[in-house]
Amino acid sequence: MPKATGKGEKPKSMWGSFKIFLKSIRKYRLGIWSSVALTVGSAVLGLFIPKILGDMTTIAVNSYPEIDWSALGLKAILATALFTGSALLSYAQAYILAVVSAKYTKELREAILDKIAKLPIAYFDKHQYGDTLSRMSNDVDVLTTSMSQEIADVSMSLTTLVGVMIVMLTISVPLSLITFVVVPISVVVVGRIMRFAQKYFREQQKTLGILNSEIEEDYSGQVVIKSNSYEDDAMADFSRTNEKLTTVSRKAQIFSSLSFPVTHIFTNLGYVAVCALGGSFVVQGQINIGDIQAFVEYVSRFNRPITEIASTTSTLQSLLAASERIFEFLNEPEEEPDVSPAREIAKVKGEVEFHDVCFGYLPDRPVIRNFSVSVKPGMKVAIVGPTGAGKTTLINLLMRFYEPTSGYISIDGVPIREMKRSDVRQMFGMVLQDTWLFSGTVEENLRYGKLSASLDDIKRAAKASNVNHIIEALPNGYRSEISEDSDNISAGEKQLITIARAMVTNPSMMILDEATSNVDTRTEQLIQDSFERLTSGRTSFVIAHRLSTIRNSDLILVMRDGAVVEQGNHDSLLKAGGFYAELYNSQFAEG
Repeated sequence: MPKATGKGEKPKSMWGSFKIFLKSIRKYRLGIWSSVALTVGSAVLGLFIPKILGDMTTIAVNSYPEIDWSALGLKAILATALFTGSALLSYAQAYILAVVSAKYTKELREAILDKIAKLPIAYFDKHQYGDTLSRMSNDVDVLTTSMSQEIADVSMSLTTLVGVMIVMLTISVPLSLITFVVVPISVVVVGRIMRFAQKYFREQQKTLGILNSEIEEDYSGQVVIKSNSYEDDAMADFSRTNEKLTTVSRKAQIFSSLSFPVTHIFTNLGYVAVCALGGSFVVQGQINIGDIQAFVEYVSRFNRPITEIASTTSTLQSLLAASERIFEFLNEPEEEPDVSPAREIAKVKGEVEFHDVCFGYLPDRPVIRNFSVSVKPGMKVAIVGPTGAGKTTLINLLMRFYEPTSGYISIDGVPIREMKRSDVRQMFGMVLQDTWLFSGTVEENLRYGKLSASLDDIKRAAKASNVNHIIEALPNGYRSEISEDSDNISAGEKQLITIARAMVTNPSMMILDEATSNVDTRTEQLIQDSFERLTSGRTSFVIAHRLSTIRNSDLILVMRDGAVVEQGNHDSLLKAGGFYAELYNSQFAEG
């Protein structure tokens, strides 16, 4: 799998990213250099063809009226052999590059997916999904396509350029000097032009990522957009981004496209001079007619690689911009490595303690302050409080999605920072407010957390979760397909399926986060019954806005502004007449 950089190395610029890109393809150097060698061989074979054709013209002219067909035939056979050899070598290099490009594309996407798995949750809280998707699809395609194209084009162009220069000098030095003088002039001019183009190619890839994010958000949020009559505003937002992309893309292409006509002008001025002077040399007998014919063809071939190299600058700019975005992503800070050796808990009891925990997503804005609580095994702990009180943040800390700024959390007396993250997370089953099911069968979704589960295990969990009868009523039962957006089943059914999925894994502890906030009363009762079975005998943490659902909790933590302001059971908290009583009574004031 390709690595972005060495330890601690980060791309500082487009060219810095390009150097990192070169390092990432080292494992393919045999295939790449083989392709380059074949390209050089193809170009070299092609170099002799104009000279042979010119010799054929000279033979025909000098032997007229009795043409030497035997000599012409030998030259024709040689030219055909060179044509064929050059074509075969060209095909071979194209085949090798296609294989290398396909493998590199595969591994680069795997590296990005592997990177996603290693990134902290904080990264996903700060970055748009569409931009990451754009790097994985569009930027990878641009990078690998440009790579295969550039290797072939540059190798062919440079070989042709050097070879043609040598052959031209052997034919006529004066004519060659006329041709060569235009090269440095055109290179200097084109170089200045491309410096302008570079910043627009960078901005183009960045804007494309933003555009993809907006497309994804508009597609997935159509219900919200339509219900709020936001269609015109959403279209206006998209149009602004699309217009910006159009503008920067146009500028990038305009500047990069200037390289070809500018080079073309200079090289053709030399071409005119060669034709005029070469004609006089033929008349004066200083050069054969066949040689001038070959020289004119070489002038054309000399101009071609120059213009091709100039035109590849556009592709190179796209490659540089794509590589910068890809390797910038691959160099994002990962989660801190687990301690080694990590501590383990042979059999989880479920005793959880928060020891003076403090945390803030931003250094100067604490969310949790001096939080301490002790949860005994098997307790059902409810966490309540207004929005922004820090309820979900506690769960994020418990699951080690974030690390406390100070203090620590322990399970069965072992600080979780001394355990592997994967071990900590496997102790918990999670049922969240935002249910997530992937496209596939109901059975595959239920087995997601435990691939070794049998169909009988799955059915037992479904019956315990009150969802078995719903699944059996589907057209194909447990083999019924769930659509990509899970829109062919209701919100309550999805919630029950996620509860069943948690039951299949048989976790040591449970986390339930606002799991009944989007369902009707009947479904809520089914979910509550499922919760009772799911949490029975397990330490569980329940976040809920509907306080009626947590009255039977062993411990209720009342949070406000990042701190526990009250704790106790339902009855004791009501009798205290504090903040919990205020929250509870406000929900049932109408009743």
